[in-house]
Amino acid sequence: MASDIYDIQQDLWNVADELRANSNLTSSEYSTPVPGPIFLKFADDRFDAARVELEGTGIGCRKIGPANYHAKEVLDLPPEAGFDALHALPEGEGLGQALSDAIRAIEEHNPDLIGILPEGLSPKASHGARCQELHREV
Repeated sequence: MASDIYDIQQDLWNVADELRANSNLTSSEYSTPVPGPIFLKFADDRFDAARVELEGTGIGCRKIGPANYHAKEVLDLPPEAGFDALHALPEGEGLGQALSDAIRAIEEHNPDLIGILPEGLSPKASHGARCQELHREV
């Protein structure tokens, strides 16, 4: 796991090199399969940090919910949209569809995002198995 911005940058360059060398993608297609997992990882990391911060702050019948996360400028992520849930999918389990479903679930839990998150953030079957493997590396 990358520990600082330079490690993250190097990891992203390594993924880009893998895409160039080991996929059938043209250079104009690189931008399609990569943003979805990066967005999801970023949102998941922020959600986890806010969850830790909010733990134990609910009082009585007042439970921690979407408004608490939104107040911290964090997306409310349902469990099925968490990066770990997608990362744990068995190989060949349709990562692209699971990522699309996660994006739709995020929109459902954050109605202000409906119609804002771009379509096509997930890998397509035509991108090949190597591209799907790279999603697990991001």
